[in-house]
Amino acid sequence: MMQVSLPMYGVGREQADAFWQVLRGKLLRLGLPAAPERLSWPDDLAQHWRREDLLLSQTCGYPLVSSLPQVQLIGTYHYRVEGCDGPNYRSWLVVRAGDSGERLADFRGRTVAYNSTDSQSGYNGLRALIAPLAQDGKFFGAAIASGAHYQSLKLIRSGQADIAAIDSISMELLRRAQPQALEGLKIIGRTAAVPGLPLITAAGTPPEQVDILRAGARAMLDEAVSDRLLIGDFSLVPRSAYQIITVLEQQAAAQGVTAL
Repeated sequence: MMQVSLPMYGVGREQADAFWQVLRGKLLRLGLPAAPERLSWPDDLAQHWRREDLLLSQTCGYPLVSSLPQVQLIGTYHYRVEGCDGPNYRSWLVVRAGDSGERLADFRGRTVAYNSTDSQSGYNGLRALIAPLAQDGKFFGAAIASGAHYQSLKLIRSGQADIAAIDSISMELLRRAQPQALEGLKIIGRTAAVPGLPLITAAGTPPEQVDILRAGARAMLDEAVSDRLLIGDFSLVPRSAYQIITVLEQQAAAQGVTAL
């Protein structure tokens, strides 16, 4: 049976599971031969996205351009969130509300939290911002890998970290579902806008099934489960549009910055 996962957005697995149940029904009615009843929740997403039996998943733009040349793009959802424009999104620079820092430059030598090094929203976009401010390739005094955006926010609130880049969609989903997670925080800046998280399928998925996946994804736009996830539209974003992510990484490296 082909693998399906929706690991990137949704405060709880229930939301992703509910979304998949509706989408699965649409795909089968559109003529998809088979689809798993349940989502997969892999621990190793990088390996999961490379599976030859991957029917559908959502990845980040950074892994797409850096390590997933073989996957096919299904399309990209647009989100009804401040900070998003069509298929593009950005991250907010989040700090404690009581911190005296009001701009990124004020956080030189401080501690940054990030979800993972292969994240555009939490790592690559912020790396591009600090590059012009860095000295000898460094700007922050320390960097902590949190494993997830909401964990980065916890580190800031507890004082273990001072700043993080959190994508605008995750911030809004948290604000609606767990507003307490954002208490005592403020936004002091934003990263550059880039294309959002694409839906992908394995290289070997037949063209007729790719068409069904696209039709099914688009057919989700009027569903209540999509509204709860703040999905507003769907479009086919070419792989070439994601090269801006590589450009941001290269520009930072040219200024001597390869890590936060």
